Amino acid sequence: MDVRRSLPAVDTLLAHPTLQQAQQRHGGRLVRQAIRLTLESERSRLAGSSELAEHQPAALSLDTLTARVIERLEQLALPNSRSVFNLTGTVIHTNLGRSPLAESAIEAMVQAARHPMALEYDLENGGRGDRDRLVEPLLCELTGAEAATVVNNNAGAVLLALSALASGREAVISRGELIEIGGAFRMPDIMVAAGCRLHEVGATNRTHAKDFQAAMGDSTGLIVKAHTSNYAITGFTKSVPERELASIAHAHGVPFMVDLGSGALADFSALGLPHEEQPREAIAAGADVVTFSGDKLLGGPQAGIIVGRRELIDTIKRHPLKRVLRLDKLTLAALEATLRLYRDSDAPQRDIPTLAMLTRTDVDIAATGERLRSSAQALLDDIDVSLAPCVSQLGSGSLPIDRLPSYALVWRPLNGDRRARERCLKRIETAFRQLPRPVIGRLNEGALYLDLRCLYRPEDVEAFASQFSILKQRYESHHDLHQEGPP
Repeated sequence: MDVRRSLPAVDTLLAHPTLQQAQQRHGGRLVRQAIRLTLESERSRLAGSSELAEHQPAALSLDTLTARVIERLEQLALPNSRSVFNLTGTVIHTNLGRSPLAESAIEAMVQAARHPMALEYDLENGGRGDRDRLVEPLLCELTGAEAATVVNNNAGAVLLALSALASGREAVISRGELIEIGGAFRMPDIMVAAGCRLHEVGATNRTHAKDFQAAMGDSTGLIVKAHTSNYAITGFTKSVPERELASIAHAHGVPFMVDLGSGALADFSALGLPHEEQPREAIAAGADVVTFSGDKLLGGPQAGIIVGRRELIDTIKRHPLKRVLRLDKLTLAALEATLRLYRDSDAPQRDIPTLAMLTRTDVDIAATGERLRSSAQALLDDIDVSLAPCVSQLGSGSLPIDRLPSYALVWRPLNGDRRARERCLKRIETAFRQLPRPVIGRLNEGALYLDLRCLYRPEDVEAFASQFSILKQRYESHHDLHQEGPP
């Protein structure tokens, strides 16, 4: 008899006390799915084994199958959007969600999600309102601009501004600023999508005021300056200051637009960080429109912010793309709360997580590492764990050449030849990623580096350390079952 016929029916497994309890926790539909997938996997195992073995293998016992169902159920119940520990050394990591939000921003999102809110309703006159009014006064106060509007991200902000102000006309920009950011977002492509005609001037490394002067004509729609946020050109270079570009643009009756990219509302120099231009500086230099992100150096939710002259902002808001790119109530609530911290807090570097992580001293980071190293070192016999100095980067195209002194827990295999150490390293890296709250580090020079800069809250340090015992189990499981590497 085919041994696969001895496998229990779905209803038989459902009647098992353990799975009865699981149904109370996860619901019957998900438990049934886990049972079906487990039985399919077991049938495939038995079919494959019977072709190779002289005797058919035995089917798993009911209790063992039930345990497999529970394992499968736990996998199915895991959300796709999971919290992780960002120990990569890149503080604002695009692949890991960029900036974590301040507690007040999180609470604002909870309230907006739980209750109706006056999103486009004017409480003073009882009529329809404008959702931008939730954040526009704050943005104007913080940047010195006359007006402001917000969209879903800075790429959207640039596309919208170009479409509204220069569609069908030329947009003049330096060749050294034809940027490409992640996901193959290129300034020339965005200009084409916005209906502009790209007019590049100067050379890659040197652009002069006379280059812009020569480019101005009847078909010119605006001058654009793009912040080179994810690269730097050094050496024999020349660029035109914003104030001079504003004068050229205004002399020819066209707007001057600055795309700052990351966007910082705090004085980074005063916080001991490399200087990053603020929107207020660009406005003071004569920029008519400034675009920047809400979720990078600003430390808020994903958003594209446009500030500038009121007549131009009004033109931008009337463009059809504005509705396509508009923000929802949750993002607006979080953005407003973040902007209020910049306006009201005596120490935004304490209250805004991104600033808190960027301003941590290497002494404080090293102290965190010392508390963790001893328990980490005692965990695995064939892995050495040391605390070593390293450097963190800001990330997401912010201050690309600047680094921050930090410390990392360095996990380095001890035994075997090079290939054996590589397999060992891959096992430990995989085990970290498979923890209940995955830990994401970086592999470098035959070791796994866990940069501790972003592990700044005491509760996160405790949560990280509490997973060490699970890490040991996952690592040893890979070692026993997969000698040639992780699954």
